Amino acid sequence: MADFFTTTPGIALIIVGQSLAVVAFVMVSLLFLVYGDRKIWAAVQMRRGPNVVGAFGLLQTVADALKYVVKEVVVPAGADKPVFMLAPMTSFVLALLAWAVIPFNDTWVLADLNVAILYVFAISSLEVYGVIMGGWASNSKYPFLGSLRSAAQMISYEVSIGLIIIGVIISTGSMNFGDIVRAQDTGYGFFGWYWLPHLPMVFLFFISALAETNRPPFDLPEAESELVAGYQVEYSSTPFLLFMAGEYIAIFLMCALITLLFFGGWLSPIPGLPDGALWMVAKMAFFFFLFAMVKAIVPRYRYDQLMRLGWKVFLPFSLFWVVLVAFLAKFELFGGAYARWAIGG
Repeated sequence: MADFFTTTPGIALIIVGQSLAVVAFVMVSLLFLVYGDRKIWAAVQMRRGPNVVGAFGLLQTVADALKYVVKEVVVPAGADKPVFMLAPMTSFVLALLAWAVIPFNDTWVLADLNVAILYVFAISSLEVYGVIMGGWASNSKYPFLGSLRSAAQMISYEVSIGLIIIGVIISTGSMNFGDIVRAQDTGYGFFGWYWLPHLPMVFLFFISALAETNRPPFDLPEAESELVAGYQVEYSSTPFLLFMAGEYIAIFLMCALITLLFFGGWLSPIPGLPDGALWMVAKMAFFFFLFAMVKAIVPRYRYDQLMRLGWKVFLPFSLFWVVLVAFLAKFELFGGAYARWAIGG
């Protein structure tokens, strides 16, 4: 039996099993993310939130998902039906594909690519097409305006996210997430991670992640007060569910990226405590809590304010930071904090 797993069918079976395990983790996490998002928002507004279906309302997300699945799929009369149906599937599948290179522990990764960051960039740049397809195929002005907003917004903030990550790549000398985490294993625990030398970029990355995932206060592509519900306005039932699932999966991916790039991934914050996947998941959950709190307490921006912030503040600041980190890494200043490749991490 052991020999079977060294053959081509056996290796294929292992890859399928590992892929299903990652998908299962993401989908199960999705249930708790939606529940947690609603509970946090309710607590800020002094409401109860979901509390009826299941213990403490834990099964409310499952009930909502079943409701969407069994409802009739309504397609507008003038819509481009093939593109209309393909759009939510594109958003959902692309959001899942990015998880192939996310490590949860040392060697716990589906595809340990040397260019993992480029892979994530490629996938995230394609995700905008799902929104554009949905807005255009709906044959309605509000969805079309929402999709145009989304295209401009996501492209704008991908630029700043890319420049922020370049600073981390310069410090590490690698685009592999595992190498980036191992470079932060300095023996100083929490104070050895990249959040300290790259502190200004942590805030820029978090805010850019909000804009990249159309998350409040930057949810302008689906701003109810202006566009009814933006690019999702004509969607119902399962297609709407796929759009929402893709959005939450992308948000959770951003939580994973913040954890890996700046907060040590699976590393323990206290020297002497064992590292492991539980640290990784706990950090991701913490950053999702911050995402939920921002949604609950920060008012929505105007669209011109959003674009000005991206192009006139984040872009020049992140570009300056790349130049600064390159200089600090070249001359190994501050004890090599910006040149982990030189001191061996």
